[in-house]
Amino acid sequence: MNQADQPQEAAPAKVSFYEKRKKIQAKSVRGFFDNWRIALVLFTQVIFYGGLWLEWNGRQAILFHLVERKFYIFGLVFWPQDVIYLAALLIISAYALFLVTAVAGRLFCGYACPQTVYTEMYMWIENLVEGDRNARMKLDKAPPSGRKFALRGTKYLLWTALGLWSGFTLVGYFTPVKELINNVLTNSLGPWEAFWIFFYGGFMILMAGFLREQVCKYMCPYARFQSVMFDPDTLIITYDPERGEQRGARKKGVDAKAAGLGDCVDCGQCVNVCPTGIDIRNGLQYECIGCAACIDVCDQVMDKVGLPRGLIRYSTENALAQHLSRKEIMAHIVRPRIMLYTAILIIICGLCTWFLAHRIPLKLDIIRDRSVLARETDDGRIENLYLLQIMNTEERPHRYKITVDGLEGAEIAGDSEFEVAAASLQGFNTAVRVQPDAGKSGANTIHFNIVATDNPEIALREKASFLLPR
Repeated sequence: MNQADQPQEAAPAKVSFYEKRKKIQAKSVRGFFDNWRIALVLFTQVIFYGGLWLEWNGRQAILFHLVERKFYIFGLVFWPQDVIYLAALLIISAYALFLVTAVAGRLFCGYACPQTVYTEMYMWIENLVEGDRNARMKLDKAPPSGRKFALRGTKYLLWTALGLWSGFTLVGYFTPVKELINNVLTNSLGPWEAFWIFFYGGFMILMAGFLREQVCKYMCPYARFQSVMFDPDTLIITYDPERGEQRGARKKGVDAKAAGLGDCVDCGQCVNVCPTGIDIRNGLQYECIGCAACIDVCDQVMDKVGLPRGLIRYSTENALAQHLSRKEIMAHIVRPRIMLYTAILIIICGLCTWFLAHRIPLKLDIIRDRSVLARETDDGRIENLYLLQIMNTEERPHRYKITVDGLEGAEIAGDSEFEVAAASLQGFNTAVRVQPDAGKSGANTIHFNIVATDNPEIALREKASFLLPR
């Protein structure tokens, strides 16, 4: 065998682990689910942009004032010591997300996720300036021209305006908005205020204007672990292959059933309207955000060809396999997993509501004077000094009376009533005196009792230590 007849080794194949992005120009569609999405976009943004301007008790109704270290939410005032409520809010949000996902898949992603909401808003601007899908695709392929530059420049200008306004709104929840407006008008923005306005606005333009589906497909962790929260009875957007296959266009005068065709006319509209560019007919995919645009457009196509709606619909794996009716699907929603999530959510919400309703608008920190542990007064008694930090969390001033117990004859030397302004923290120096034989040598436990003179229900009892010399 000569060298020419010997088998040649195949050249190593090059494998790319990065898929080059194909720009998606999603087609606009109107329908039942799109109307819900529009309603939720408007609802969430009215809250976000409008909540900034609400007033309560002569101040901003919703304000997370970082400088003062106070969070105002209508009539409630939260301090750093109330961080437990933030933890509870995060737990409630997590369980609510688990519950919604177990019941109806990525419903949150398709209708209320900030990435979806802002992408939708940026696409509205894009449609308004550049036109529908076909017009945008033509513009992408068109050579540079004055018209193309004007359209793209107008779009980017509007995108920038919306991004900066959103950044301003976000910062306005942390810096009083009137103060922020004055800072902008006088060009005296603080470095962090300016940073967050431009940072948030810039990232909003990047994420919602340019990256779009890339965020949902590659950056959002929710897409990766959603399958863990799904089960065969989770409502998801599904294509019915038994009804739809074989796909093909329907010709006039030809019996589609006799020709072996299903209801899917293979128009490709479900792909054209998908914001992540997937084909729902290939089954459940992690890229699907559950926006239901494919359902709206497929129902319209079915109406045009005279076929029943629901070729693409909300259903479950069990429903497709067992041909369950809508009533049977709803019956399968109430299952142990859903009941567990619901019970936990109700318990946590109930506890948080109870604690909020019974929250005492008063906090007391007791700090011993460490420079003088104990000293003897002129009348022979032993005195300890304390710094009382009284926090009035209500938005009206209170006068508080303080007493002490725990050692026989313990009393406060000097003034025992203190006035604290509304929603403020004030410190007061006080001294506690007892007889030398009132307790054991060393540390003794005493209690400070503080009560509002105008409302006996506002009261606290805090423990401290009293040192008696050996």
